[in-house]
Amino acid sequence: MQELHIYNSLTNKKELFTPIQKGYVGMYVCGPTVYSNVHLGNVRTFMSFDLVFRYLQFLGFKVRYVRNITDAGHLTDDQSEDKISTKARLEKVEPMEIVQRYTVDFHETLAEFNFLPPSIEPTATGHIVEQIEAIKTILDAGLAYEINGSVYFDVLKYNENEHYGILSKRKLEETIENTRDLDGQSDKKNPQDFALWKKAEPEHIQRWPSPWGIGFPGWHLECTVMSTKYLGEQFDIHGGGMDLKFPHHECEIAQAQACNHIAPVRFWMHGNMLTLNGKKMAKSTGNNILPSQLLTGDSPFLSKAYHADVVRFFMLQAHYRSILDFSDEAILSAEKGYQRLMSAVVELEKLRAGSSSDFDVSEWRNLCFEAMNDDFNSPILIAHLFDAVRVINGIKDGKLSLLAEDLEMLKTTMNSFIIEVLGLRVKEQQGDFSDKIKATVQMLIEIREEARANKDWALSDKVRDDLAAVGIQLKDGKDGTTFSLN
Repeated sequence: MQELHIYNSLTNKKELFTPIQKGYVGMYVCGPTVYSNVHLGNVRTFMSFDLVFRYLQFLGFKVRYVRNITDAGHLTDDQSEDKISTKARLEKVEPMEIVQRYTVDFHETLAEFNFLPPSIEPTATGHIVEQIEAIKTILDAGLAYEINGSVYFDVLKYNENEHYGILSKRKLEETIENTRDLDGQSDKKNPQDFALWKKAEPEHIQRWPSPWGIGFPGWHLECTVMSTKYLGEQFDIHGGGMDLKFPHHECEIAQAQACNHIAPVRFWMHGNMLTLNGKKMAKSTGNNILPSQLLTGDSPFLSKAYHADVVRFFMLQAHYRSILDFSDEAILSAEKGYQRLMSAVVELEKLRAGSSSDFDVSEWRNLCFEAMNDDFNSPILIAHLFDAVRVINGIKDGKLSLLAEDLEMLKTTMNSFIIEVLGLRVKEQQGDFSDKIKATVQMLIEIREEARANKDWALSDKVRDDLAAVGIQLKDGKDGTTFSLN
């Protein structure tokens, strides 16, 4: 078996992946802050790590995948109140109503796109005690200070022996220059210090008792606490969006080093952003689209609705570290490719072995593994799958042949990479195709045959052309008319 290499954001290079414990992988991914509907950029990030999770399991690793739910402590820009409390105040409901509503939305959305659930999905509110204990440890180490009921991490003190900026490659003076003048800033010794615990003002809804008074945890602390609790003081992979590298992940490293005196993560992985029509997605500018709108087509950016698997296929056509631009034109093109792939998989089950092999299936299979072993390169994998599509169509048309063992390897490999690794629901699509589309298309073929018998060539051509426009190709032969997906 070829060796897996992963691009490590900590070193900015691809490295041979060897887990800390042979046969086991611990992976933590920063989950959503559940104060609004999950957006399409989130879906792309989580899909990238769903791919990683699937492939590691496909290789035979036993993976513990931890993805948290932030249901407290995510501060807004003015650092006076976290996002969930702000939303609850606006809607005049309990914060946990907001949390419940959008956690359900998050799970339902990811299920639509066929995500595997994580092994553990801990919440920030479920780990308040552990966060308080971590703060005590950091205070005892002399790397934090309490003032006016809040506790802050002392970045300058930490930087005397460690490197704050090791992940983002930022110098400490740059972090000072880039620090905004935020609420509570006057309490800090230094502007770049970050909150471990914030004093709750009387109007703050989410609040817990602590040795420093009533308050709530800082946003960064929960991920340090939950990742190390469930994966150990040092674990294999930590993932998230590129936007979390600084300050969130940088702060995670500092907190973990202060608590456990060891680098918490061996491989840091960061997914890149999703743009819409060449511009950053943002609710404020209206350049935004929700995952649910893709499935209904209810958006001015879309010409039609798309199946969730088409969206998944579209996203996996780009490498997780590259920017992906979403547009209606791009996903229309992806839909055609997806249909070609699904059609070939359906045809593959019908093929019969020949007397010779005109295609080296073993070499092709190795190329599929080689693509995924090169930092989970799904677009290259998909390109190899389409090499197989051409072979399948060649066998179907009588132009190519495969021996029985090669044909079986082709079937097994195609199904394994498409279903298990890429997470596309071939069987479901095959069922939909057989049960719904086949009967409809057959009826149209009969109408066309009747039109041809009556020499109504205009109607005959219209049926053929209209079907072709939606990706269904009619083929006239001596045994009648058949059809396939383009």
